[in-house]
Amino acid sequence: MRNKLSHDEAVNEVYRLTPQIRDYDEFMYLGVRWLPYTMFFHQTQFKSKAINTDSLGFRYTKYQDGYISTDSVPSDQPINIIIGGSTTLGTGATSDDHTIASALSKLTNEPWINFGGRGYNSTQEVILFLMHQHRFKQINNVVVFSGMNTLTLEGIPDELATEHGRYYYSYEYQHYMEKYNDDLKNRKNSYASELDRRNANPVKRFYNKILGTAENANPADTIISDEATDTAQRMERTAEVISQTLSQWKSLLVPYNAKLSFFLQPMSYWSKDRLTGTEEEIFNAIDQCPNNFWRLFSRILDKKNHPVLVERLREKLAQIDVDFYDTNALMQDSPLINESIYVDRVHFNDAGYLEMARLINQHIGDMHE
Repeated sequence: MRNKLSHDEAVNEVYRLTPQIRDYDEFMYLGVRWLPYTMFFHQTQFKSKAINTDSLGFRYTKYQDGYISTDSVPSDQPINIIIGGSTTLGTGATSDDHTIASALSKLTNEPWINFGGRGYNSTQEVILFLMHQHRFKQINNVVVFSGMNTLTLEGIPDELATEHGRYYYSYEYQHYMEKYNDDLKNRKNSYASELDRRNANPVKRFYNKILGTAENANPADTIISDEATDTAQRMERTAEVISQTLSQWKSLLVPYNAKLSFFLQPMSYWSKDRLTGTEEEIFNAIDQCPNNFWRLFSRILDKKNHPVLVERLREKLAQIDVDFYDTNALMQDSPLINESIYVDRVHFNDAGYLEMARLINQHIGDMHE
């Protein structure tokens, strides 16, 4: 039976079991650095024991006797890139030395750039590369280690969907930008219509439904879950978004003659038959201090969802000739499958990240042979 914890007790329990997570929380909650095109990215030159970023906000990779990153790409040799969300970034690792990129650099003795973007979906991953493409002269491998953010964010309620998809901060972005529209209507000598369209705006309807119209209501307290989202449609949308973006990746990588591979990242409940006692303790604490991202997992945790998504991805990626690997399946033969490797539903500890690097290298290591 689970111990009932208050919010503060749950947070402290998470930090007791995984003390490095405090650094990641500070990293995330310093505030959002808003950028054009990708919408947001990490803090620049962030320094801590667990995670450090360069002048562009990218995490450092341990390579040979030093560290490399997007703002210090080796110019005298081809590089490799691993891109994805916060698991690629390495949330949960105790230092920059223990991310997938750092482990791959050690395993291959080649430079791997950590291109992870916390909270990014598949579309933002492509745009991020587009914004920094000019920094790379020679690329051997691009590994897209991704999928869970896109699947999770596709659980955002329909009221917050757009023709460009669903994304982290879907609610916040639309809510605060609508305030600008209100300002336009109220500015001096405005040509804006006097007609009040508030009730016609889906974001405002969503806000009123969830928080009410109380004057002191804080939009940051809005609770968003996937309870009203159709899971079958969500799986289909996810596969479609990923396949579309991988087609875009293929086009972008033509000048480099780089090898593109897609690894569907693992999710704890899909990759393991049972959690260890330590993992259960951590998950219990996390579940009692949830944020909106974790709330969006409620309808996809069931193991029966895994083969549905894999089948659709395998079919779509075969049509565009992109190598596809499901790490949930690859982990079944891992010697660590019964060990404590998860620090939450999708992030690993040091041992877990090293194992992800080993599995990736095992399947791309012979590409030039």
